[in-house]
Amino acid sequence: MESPAAPTVPRPAAPTAARPELPITTTAPVKRERRWSVAALCVVLAAVAGLGAAAAVTSASDRTKVLAVARDVPAGQALTAADLVVAEVSADAALTPVPAGRKTSLVGKRAAVDLRKGGLLTTTQLSTGTGLGDDKQQVGVQVKRGQAPAGTLAPGDQVLAVTTPAQAEQAGAAEAPPSTISAVVVTVSRPDASGNVVVNLAVAGNKGPLLATRAAQGRIALVREPRGQ
Repeated sequence: MESPAAPTVPRPAAPTAARPELPITTTAPVKRERRWSVAALCVVLAAVAGLGAAAAVTSASDRTKVLAVARDVPAGQALTAADLVVAEVSADAALTPVPAGRKTSLVGKRAAVDLRKGGLLTTTQLSTGTGLGDDKQQVGVQVKRGQAPAGTLAPGDQVLAVTTPAQAEQAGAAEAPPSTISAVVVTVSRPDASGNVVVNLAVAGNKGPLLATRAAQGRIALVREPRGQ
């Protein structure tokens, strides 16, 4: 006779080890967001660079070649090719410089005012003649320091060319009235190391030879007439 089977006893369940909770990470989305930011920045920089290049091209196309003064030119002096230089400036309706293409046609024209080195040349600064006695004889007179008003003579001034007495005449007892010639100042040079200047004078009639003779003898002093006349 078979003995009854022993009852099956359930085995105790093995204790389940607690699994640590893994933190939720956002690493991948952050990387993707940074990539999009870098790409957007590159697009913006490229756009800015393109706009800058376009502006540079536009600015360069708006520049025009004009004439500028290469060196100081006193009023009344005729222009030479060396007095003018080509410059590039931005187009501006407020400026009216002479186009560079007219350089050849301006050689020989006279400055109506003093032209300073580096300034833009305009048509109002020029004249076909000096306007200071072009129909008269002109004489260059070297004037020593003290024989003309210091630093006050300017083109257009009315002056008296006074003949100073010769050395033999200075010993005379009686002083005769001085001989004078009316003239107009055309140009005035810069003083040399001794303070002497050369003044170009325009005189009427046939006074040119007489004035030139006295100027060669160093016997001319200049008296400026009042400018209000």
